[in-house]
Amino acid sequence: MDLTLAHLWVLVLLPLPWLVRRLLPRAAAGGGALRVPFYAALAEGERPGLPPARWPALLGLLAWALLVLAAARPQWIGEPVALPLAGRDLMLAVDISGSMREEDMVIGGRIVDRLTAVKAVAGDFMERREGDRVGLILFGQQAYVQTPLTFDRDTARTLLFEAAVGLAGRETAIGDAIGLAVKRLRDADTDERVLILLTDGANTAGTIRPLKAAELAAAAEVRIHTIGVGGDPRSAYGLTLGRNPLDEGTLKAIAETTGGRYFRARDVGELQAIYAMLDELEPVASDQATFRPVDELYAWPLAAALVLSALAAAGRAGLAGRLG
Repeated sequence: MDLTLAHLWVLVLLPLPWLVRRLLPRAAAGGGALRVPFYAALAEGERPGLPPARWPALLGLLAWALLVLAAARPQWIGEPVALPLAGRDLMLAVDISGSMREEDMVIGGRIVDRLTAVKAVAGDFMERREGDRVGLILFGQQAYVQTPLTFDRDTARTLLFEAAVGLAGRETAIGDAIGLAVKRLRDADTDERVLILLTDGANTAGTIRPLKAAELAAAAEVRIHTIGVGGDPRSAYGLTLGRNPLDEGTLKAIAETTGGRYFRARDVGELQAIYAMLDELEPVASDQATFRPVDELYAWPLAAALVLSALAAAGRAGLAGRLG
């Protein structure tokens, strides 16, 4: 913390009363119309027991010094405080349809479902986005905003971790999720609008076709990176068990239309690598913006100057009355 003067040059006015007394001519003697009833007493000197006649003048000089100090604007400047950085507006759209319950991902040697793996890795990714406003969209059969764009990444991560499979329906409305993200991002006061879309399936619900939504995103200058989540279909004895519902062609087209990239995450390791790559593609701002809070202190010397001026005036009036 520092104590400083905003207008240091004002201090040159401190000797002004002395300069006025020294340089300006005195009033002409004689011809005065003002009668001083206690002139004889002043001429004879001070009476015993009366206060010195100079202390009101000293109070006046001190009041002048305090007025000059107030005009110089003394300030108490606090410690630097970090400001939110001007970074990107970044939305995560996470698929929570029924298929995200599929257990084909591994974390720490333990098999988990797809949504759990996405939460673990996406949560770390959000934590690193210092300086960015982060938002969260969850979608299944419907899409809804779980977290609007915010600098509060901890809250966004908490709400991501609280998401549950099937909360928005069992089907997948990819187009509606993109449309909702575009609606939230297009009016943002930034040139960097990014959507990261994570899904393990194909568009099976909603009112907007994914490619049409991608065209709207491109028109609003929203860049979309798409991530296909989930392992490949298992096989046994040369036979494929089940099928992979992931529509990679549409996800690639969405990314290409908006200037983004498509990634495939078959396991947690690939998902982590994808987010590391996204950190390079969409880097956070590196410069730290700060400000120092300022408390104005001019009111204190100003108030003291007024009090001293009143005391000086009262002292002169009392001295004149006693001499009279």
